[in-house]
Amino acid sequence: MRTSPTLLRALRPQVQERLYDFYDEMRDADDLVWDRALGAWIGTSHAVVSTAAADPRLSSVRYPDISAVSEELRPLAEVLSRQMLYSDAPEHLRLRGLFSKAFTPRAVATLRARIAEAVDRVIAKAAPTGRMDIVADLARPLPFTVICDLLDIPQADRPALAVWSEPIAEAIGNSRLDADGSRAASESMAHTLAFLRELLTRDDTPPAPGTLRALMTAQAQETDRDADDLLANCALLLIAGHETTTHFIGNAALALLSHPDAADQLRRRPELMPAAVEELLRYDTPVQLMLRRARHDLDLAGRAIAEGQTVLLVCGAANRDPAAYPDPHVLDFERPGGGRHMAFGHGPHFCLGAALARLEGEIALEALLTRLPGLRLDGTAPQWQRSLNFRGLTRLDVAFTPGAAGGGGSASGPGFRATGCPEGGVPSCDRF
Repeated sequence: MRTSPTLLRALRPQVQERLYDFYDEMRDADDLVWDRALGAWIGTSHAVVSTAAADPRLSSVRYPDISAVSEELRPLAEVLSRQMLYSDAPEHLRLRGLFSKAFTPRAVATLRARIAEAVDRVIAKAAPTGRMDIVADLARPLPFTVICDLLDIPQADRPALAVWSEPIAEAIGNSRLDADGSRAASESMAHTLAFLRELLTRDDTPPAPGTLRALMTAQAQETDRDADDLLANCALLLIAGHETTTHFIGNAALALLSHPDAADQLRRRPELMPAAVEELLRYDTPVQLMLRRARHDLDLAGRAIAEGQTVLLVCGAANRDPAAYPDPHVLDFERPGGGRHMAFGHGPHFCLGAALARLEGEIALEALLTRLPGLRLDGTAPQWQRSLNFRGLTRLDVAFTPGAAGGGGSASGPGFRATGCPEGGVPSCDRF
């Protein structure tokens, strides 16, 4: 069994700063290796990651034995096990089908004006000050607002949901939670499910037509099983659906600020924005890992994988693989084949929210580039969240020339269009 330096090194702050160089070192040594510290196989090449992600011999079930999970984490694990993210066919297809109508490219395109209005409010508030934290002021609130709007969640209930989502997202992205963290995540999920159950049964405030809440309310009448599954997966959409897009917007903004020539190219040629979104997703992927587990003994890329062993597929490493992308560390908005990246997963679990994430990214990035003159990095160096799974910034301070925000509503103007999912489009994606 071949070994290499552990992937856990990626948690070190100094490695986070050069994460993709570290991935290169791992891939150059071997693209599928046994990580003794993690007790898992680590795949880092585009070939291994894309092949394994769609391999039916590998399961997406995260907790094959709930009884083996710690007492503190078990309530959360039981809910996660009902989610499409951690299920296999045919159950995965059934669960995904409960939500797919709400996330087709056509359905998502109807949200453009609402997203543009939300971005306009952020830009208008920040413009006179000449400063903003892109993460706190835009990247975090925007996706959360959009998913709450889609779920028709009343404004008064949103602050509590935002608080509950944090420990759950931490649990999803961290396989080494302590007892306190596990307990907090389980309790937060219980609060979230109780709220969603009450929301679906409210008689005083019927759901707005066309919202996901309206769809779920209708479907919840069918069977108790579907109702429980709807609640579990609604919680997934609420939490993972905004967490990953937050990281995408922050990472993409940093990439553009670090590459002013690329930013200027987008200002001059707005028609490149859809391709730029794909390249930015490839360049600094918000979700770094996909987890799979061997259903039985099998051969993968010439290695003998034993039944039950975990295979961690490093999407970030695959997206910087020179065998798939010449000059992978170069940001190139005219790169051919950009849609083959692993940022939205691959195969049956291709991201259900891909079209929505793309649209939010297009609108937010266009506004930053065109409505905040002199936009530049400012203050402390960008700080990365400490996680193996999620690649995201904790803050991103920028400065620009103060003044009234120009071009209000330009996000929905000519030159910028909604993009669909390359696999026929239902949406973190191995994430769902």
